[in-house]
Amino acid sequence: MNAPTTPVRTRFAPSPTGFLHLGGARTALFAWAYARHFGGTFILRVEDTDLERSTPQAVQAILDGMAWLGLTPDEGPFYQMQHMDRYREVIASMLAAGTAYHCYSSPAEVDAMRELARSKGEKPRYDGTWRPEPGKTLPAIPADRKPVVRFKSPQGGATSWVDMVKGPISFDNTELDDLVIARQDGTPTYNFCVVVDDWDMRITHVLRGDDHVNNTPRQITILRALGAPIPEYGHVPMILGPDGDKLSKRHGAVSVMEYDYEGYLPEAMVNYLARLGWSHGDDELFSREQLVSWFDPQHLSKSAAQWDPKKLNWVNAHYIKQTDDAVLAQAITPRIAIRGGQTSHIDLIQVVKLLKDRAETLEQLADGAMLFCGTFHQPAADLVAQHLTETARHALQDFAVQAADITWTREAISALIKTILASHTLKMPQLAIPLRVAVAGTTHTPAIDAVLEILGKQTVLARLAEI
Repeated sequence: MNAPTTPVRTRFAPSPTGFLHLGGARTALFAWAYARHFGGTFILRVEDTDLERSTPQAVQAILDGMAWLGLTPDEGPFYQMQHMDRYREVIASMLAAGTAYHCYSSPAEVDAMRELARSKGEKPRYDGTWRPEPGKTLPAIPADRKPVVRFKSPQGGATSWVDMVKGPISFDNTELDDLVIARQDGTPTYNFCVVVDDWDMRITHVLRGDDHVNNTPRQITILRALGAPIPEYGHVPMILGPDGDKLSKRHGAVSVMEYDYEGYLPEAMVNYLARLGWSHGDDELFSREQLVSWFDPQHLSKSAAQWDPKKLNWVNAHYIKQTDDAVLAQAITPRIAIRGGQTSHIDLIQVVKLLKDRAETLEQLADGAMLFCGTFHQPAADLVAQHLTETARHALQDFAVQAADITWTREAISALIKTILASHTLKMPQLAIPLRVAVAGTTHTPAIDAVLEILGKQTVLARLAEI
């Protein structure tokens, strides 16, 4: 990848009509990584012109998702609704320059034009009734109708670009309608606002979803009409669910912050999202710093990526293993509290150290910690009947007597267990399972000597005395 000749400026420009979607988060990540790779500028722009659907809550959801992922913008957030005067100023200059014009055709008349084109086997489009041309006489202006403003799109040739992801793309200009850039009430339209913002913000590279491919030739032609620089464009294929359909709620959570709630680490999500449609050789696991160092849009896949929950869990488990025990303990403390657990009487860092290697999420880690932090309930009668036999009880009583005199470390507990096994001629399960039932109320726990050490001598002896 050759270094750009001008300072890199990328942007993420979501519409605040809901949460930060996984697809949007991945696009933001790629734009952020590209800017960081070249020491450039990453801009956050909130495209909030859809007044019916844009809400402050949705804006905050986007900001929260970006912050959780660590995608801190260098500039912004900027809001399109704060730039209305600028948009109107540019529209006025285009009308004066003849690159835009007033159109008085009603919506019904435009629909009829398009239906006529369809009947002729042509692409449905506005027929240019109000488009000014040399020697053309325009219709009389209706007295009772406010006009829209249309961009005077080029009618010959093609609009082409070399996409950073897909390679060369070209649109015949005869396929491009004279786009409405301002509605009857004067409010500018999406494609026009994007153009002015990209121009004013000096955006050099646009990485976005490939659902915007059809918008790109329109935006390029408007930029050319304004005499503005043309950014480089890269369009990233969508994310599919495990079944091959477009990723949606029926595949599981599609909101970034839902994954925070479900116990995924932001570092793991960044790693997984980056690998979802981008590659660096065979590397599956890499740090944020490595992503920035390696990022090259030429290594973005041209085909859709597939969401794989099992792969995400594998990545998250790796990051949990690599995370400092104290950090994990702090992260699961509120999750334990939600479950009704208490952490003040236990060494939670020791608990984390014991459990982290078998946890795929923080939720699983918190669930496991409830063995030590939750309220103890006496074992169920069926477990008592099955495992606390007379033989087992004798061994547990002997264990309790001798345990009172040992230093309470895992090594000493393990040595005592071996002594009891030998003196009672038992195999490990014949003592370990009854111990688990007596002190934990279950037959399944991590290594019993480690469990006993964390629970503490006083707790263990008290529970053994109850059997």
